[in-house]
Amino acid sequence: MGIEQAPTEKGRQAARGFKKSTRKEEKKTEARMGAELAKGKDRFEERSKSSDGKSAGAKQKLA
Repeated sequence: MGIEQAPTEKGRQAARGFKKSTRKEEKKTEARMGAELAKGKDRFEERSKSSDGKSAGAKQKLA
């Protein structure tokens, strides 16, 4: 759920805090690895391939 879709102010604050902590953790990981992590579509493909070596498109064609 997006920050603005949260039904209460407390929920929006929690979402903002989560997003902020996630960014901080991602920056630490990127610094440790020495490279930026894949974002968006690239990240989706990376995660899909890492699970079983097949791209998301190949998996969908099998179904």
